[in-house]
Amino acid sequence: MEKIRINKEEVAYVAHLARLSFSEGETEKFTSQLNDILLYMDKLNEVDTTGVEPVTHAIARENAFREDRVVASLPAEASLANAPETRGSCFQVPKVIE
Repeated sequence: MEKIRINKEEVAYVAHLARLSFSEGETEKFTSQLNDILLYMDKLNEVDTTGVEPVTHAIARENAFREDRVVASLPAEASLANAPETRGSCFQVPKVIE
């Protein structure tokens, strides 16, 4: 017998609060999926995590940022080379405010 943590009425109620509307099939599908997630959470809560440090990633990662270096800027001509329209040394864009 499968354990039930959430029922269709609760899923429909939360959907109503979120201003979502689901078909009967979608409600059944989401109820099953949410129930599986909640049952898995129950299983995870049974694990003894005493002394285990929290992590932000499943894989240990080092800082991926590059070193800050001062380098020469791209010349204005190269920056504007593919611009559809220019005005002087600036991009020309359509007016959006009248």
